[in-house]
Amino acid sequence: MASTESVRTDVVIFLGSDVIGRGDDSSLGGLLMQKNLHTLGGHRIKPRAILLMNDGVRLVSKESPVLEELKQLNGQGIDILACGTCLDRFGLTDKVGVGTVSNMYDITDSMLKASKVITM
Repeated sequence: MASTESVRTDVVIFLGSDVIGRGDDSSLGGLLMQKNLHTLGGHRIKPRAILLMNDGVRLVSKESPVLEELKQLNGQGIDILACGTCLDRFGLTDKVGVGTVSNMYDITDSMLKASKVITM
């Protein structure tokens, strides 16, 4: 019988954007991001961390359409690290709704220690 218990991996996910993919339809990219994070929350295999930079930090703001998905993932023990420089640039430092305001050293350290980095 297959186990339904979660399996933690040493994989980290890097989100450099608040959408998945490239193209003219940003609403589609936002929907794909939401569906991906929702699916990840229900998946048996879990990454160690989600790292957010550039436009990706918009996902941790209190107004983010994926805030609940990220809260669920964080509650499952997945570290969420958002670039403090990026948050500051977008005026979002005081609007973070989930995760940790981080720095380039910790984000780079997390990537270098990972067995695999998945960039989306």
